[in-house]
Amino acid sequence: MPRRVRWELFLEVLAFAAHKHRAQRRKDRHASAYINHPIALARVLHNEGQVSDPVTLCAAILHDTLEDTETTRAELARAFGRDIADVVFEVSDNKRLWKHTRKRLQVEHAPHLSPPAKLVKLADKICNLRDIRRSPPVGWSARRKREYFDWAKRVVDGLRGAHPGLERAFDREYRQRPK
Repeated sequence: MPRRVRWELFLEVLAFAAHKHRAQRRKDRHASAYINHPIALARVLHNEGQVSDPVTLCAAILHDTLEDTETTRAELARAFGRDIADVVFEVSDNKRLWKHTRKRLQVEHAPHLSPPAKLVKLADKICNLRDIRRSPPVGWSARRKREYFDWAKRVVDGLRGAHPGLERAFDREYRQRPK
């Protein structure tokens, strides 16, 4: 990781992600600013999981930049160091693959992720379940919501043992899945 003050690095990561996601909106009925999602991951990790590792928190903010923007792994490594870039790469889907294949690979790869990547993935699934319950993507049926919840649980089951507190937070969200 580059030698910088932690908060300085975190603020640079936040500015970078905000810039990269600047034109993106969530698919909810409010068309929320996309950057709110990575910020929510960092908040879950820090506030609910007491995670203070700068690599993990920075990777959480950057977790969708490789798959949802024109950002490259090399660009992340130059800007924020290889450790952060590697975690972001680990949690990124290859968008050239079919959606069904990407989802299957997330389930298969979950147990093999590094500890920081497992935490980012856990926070992502927690936040996604919360978002789907509170303000689901426009047009999602109850069935599609249930399918997402069940798939997210299969991913998280492969992460078990990474962080019991975050796993309990996920389980609480999962228990409230749509009927």
